Amino acid sequence: MNSVSQSLCQRLPYRWPPSPPSVSRVASIQIMSSSSGLQPPTVRTVSISYDQLKDKSADLSPKIEEGFGPSGLGILSISNVPGYISLRQNLLRLAPRLANLSEDVRKELEDPASRYNFGWSHGKEKLGSGKPDTLKGSFYANPIIDTPTREPSLIQRYPSYCGSNIWPHATLPDLETAFKALGKLILDVGMLLAYHCDRYALKGMKVFENEGLERILHRSRCHKGRLLYYFPAEHNIHEGDSMSSWCGWHTDHGSLTGLTCALFMRDSAEISCPDDAAGLYVKSRTGQIVKVVYGEEEIAYQIGETTEVLSRGQLCATPHCVRAPKGDEATGVERSTFALFMQPDWDEKLKFPPVVHIHQELIPSNGSLTFGEYTEKLLDKYYHLKM
Repeated sequence: MNSVSQSLCQRLPYRWPPSPPSVSRVASIQIMSSSSGLQPPTVRTVSISYDQLKDKSADLSPKIEEGFGPSGLGILSISNVPGYISLRQNLLRLAPRLANLSEDVRKELEDPASRYNFGWSHGKEKLGSGKPDTLKGSFYANPIIDTPTREPSLIQRYPSYCGSNIWPHATLPDLETAFKALGKLILDVGMLLAYHCDRYALKGMKVFENEGLERILHRSRCHKGRLLYYFPAEHNIHEGDSMSSWCGWHTDHGSLTGLTCALFMRDSAEISCPDDAAGLYVKSRTGQIVKVVYGEEEIAYQIGETTEVLSRGQLCATPHCVRAPKGDEATGVERSTFALFMQPDWDEKLKFPPVVHIHQELIPSNGSLTFGEYTEKLLDKYYHLKM
């Protein structure tokens, strides 16, 4: 643990839920938060130690249900992962150096053919207002396989999955090693978590062994890491912005997302987050909005929609967003973080249950689609919704 031990991610209040909530209790919190303008409650993730996780004989179903089940927040964290603290710092401290490479170098790291889902991306995403998001830059890469396929037809059809990594070997040679090391660790821990998710979710379900989350992710060539860097603001541009000022409300599409706690810096020195209200917000299954925190030495994991559908709702994805810090103390603050999106292979045949409560209209009568086909249908759906 470094000197910034009081950072945002380390302020750890009560767990969710602190006690079985009644409908009236949840409703009263919602009304208080929305009508009085008070800050939503802050909750700590359900946490599992790495030693518990790697014990395949351990019954972690109660904690899996508490974090990922129908009454959970769709997120839990893993603590005491060997080597994680140094790997997190190694990669996140490279984010400002990457973002401050010359414009010509960053241009060479862009990949328009993949819709900027490999290499460097800045100003390509749009905010809720429709304006380009220039506040943050992203670097995408597959931490496991540099070139998932060389088949031109697949690269053309699924460019965001089948493209090749682009590394700044000459200008930032440490990035590839640090990115792959952290990405692989988060994937390995996520695979252990997937094993226990299967033990919880597949009880009483008639499925083949190779259809569980762990086996699906083990076969995949599609895992994608994203290193995010938020540029320092010269003045308080976030004053009055919404709760989703850094990242809009969304539900992850894939299977399982691994997250690091963010690293904040000012003038090249690591600092704590200057605003207690900034951070990750989750909307519960009852519609209540809460702020979620976990320790900077922990890896957080969130469930994606694909896992929710395939588990028949036993593992639940939740909408979430990220709020930027506000106030004078936020001036000049930069933020770095990393996410690993664990998802099925593009040609993985997904067998959907007869009835699903999300995207039912996308599922064919035979209940079978590849993950690539399912993604295409989702993109078409969201594209038309935005038209």
